[in-house]
Amino acid sequence: MRVYLDNAATTPVDPKVVEAMVPVLANTYGNPSSIHSKGREAKALIETSRKAIAKYFNASPAEFFFTSGGTEADNMILRCAVHDLGVTRIITSAIEHHAVLHTAEELAKTNGVEFVLVNLDEDGAVDLNHLKALLEDETHKTLVSLMHGNNEIANLLPLEMVGEMCKEHNALFHSDTVQTMCHYRLDFKKLNVHFATCAAHKFHGPKGVGFMYVDSNFKFNPMITGGAQERNVRAGTENIHGIVGLAKAIEIAHADMEHHQEYVTDLKLYMVDRLKATIPGISFNGKSATKDSLYTVLSVCFPPNDMGEMFLYNLDIEGICASGGSACSSGSNVGSHVLRAIGAVMERPSIRFSFSRFSTKEEIDHVITVLKELYAVPA
Repeated sequence: MRVYLDNAATTPVDPKVVEAMVPVLANTYGNPSSIHSKGREAKALIETSRKAIAKYFNASPAEFFFTSGGTEADNMILRCAVHDLGVTRIITSAIEHHAVLHTAEELAKTNGVEFVLVNLDEDGAVDLNHLKALLEDETHKTLVSLMHGNNEIANLLPLEMVGEMCKEHNALFHSDTVQTMCHYRLDFKKLNVHFATCAAHKFHGPKGVGFMYVDSNFKFNPMITGGAQERNVRAGTENIHGIVGLAKAIEIAHADMEHHQEYVTDLKLYMVDRLKATIPGISFNGKSATKDSLYTVLSVCFPPNDMGEMFLYNLDIEGICASGGSACSSGSNVGSHVLRAIGAVMERPSIRFSFSRFSTKEEIDHVITVLKELYAVPA
C-alpha cells in the first residue's frame, strides 16, 4: 500500500486542474506579449485567470502578480520593500521559511537593514506583547514578516490581530501564506495584510507557479529585469498553462473549503488518537496536535530508537511518504531550524505527516500498523 502524507511539501495535482491545463498546453502557444491573434489569445487567458483569482480574496486583479511560486514571491516582497519602499527594519521570527529568513539576513548584511526576531513561546507561538513592544519604536520604517501557518509545527498566526497592530504603528505587514492559501478563506482587505504569497502546488495545483499579492497603495520595481510582463513588475514570458491551473485549483479549493477543513481535521485528530494509543512516550511538536492548529500538518516527536537516519527510509520501504524534522549529523543537514528554535528535544526523531482532502483513514491505519512493527509494540 502506498501512502502519501507529505502534502505540506507538495500535493498531487487535481485531475480537474490537469484537464484545464492540457488544452492550453496543446493549443495556446502564442507569446502573451505578441500583438497578433495567438498572442492576444494567450494574454486573455492570463487576465481572465487573474480576475477569477482576485474575487476570492476581496482584492483587485491589479494587486496580483504571477511568480514561479512562494519562494520568489517572498524574496521579491522583502527585497522590494527595502529597495523601493524604504524599509529599514524587518521584524520576523526564528521559525519562518528560509525564503524569508535567509532573505532578511542577507538584507541586513548588504543593505544595513535592522533584523529583529520576535520572541516565541515554547510551542512556537509569536509573543504578541513582544511584537507590540517592538512596533512601538516607530523610528524605523518597519516590515513585519510572519507566516500565517507554520509548515513544520502547524502553528497559526492571528492574522487580523497582527494586521491591526501593524496598522496602529504604521508598519507594513507581509505574511507568508503559502501553507494556508486555499485552505482558509482569506480576505486581504479585512486582514490588513499588505503583502502575501502563494504556491499552487500546495493545494493541488501545478508546480512552478504562484503569485504575490501587493496592496495597490504600494509599487514595486522589478527584481527580475527584462521584459515588461506583469505590468513591468516581473519580467519573463508567463507560464500560461500554469496560471490557468493555478486559477482552477483556487476555484476548486474554494468550492467546498469548509467540508475539506472538517474532513482533514478529523483525519489528523484520528491519527493523534491512534498514535497516543499505540506508541508509548510519543509527543507532538508545537501545537500541531490541537484542533486550533493548521489542520493539514502534524509534527510527531517519537521515542528514541536505534533507526537514526533510517527511520524515514524504513517508512519509505513500507510505502509511506513523510518528512523528517530531527537533528542529523551527516553532511550539511543540521536538523530543523524550526524545532531547534522552539527547544524541541533534537535527540528524538521527529516526523511531519501532512494531509490533504485525498488522504484516508485506511492510509492512517496502515501507517500506525507500520509504526507498531518498527517499534515492536505488541499487538
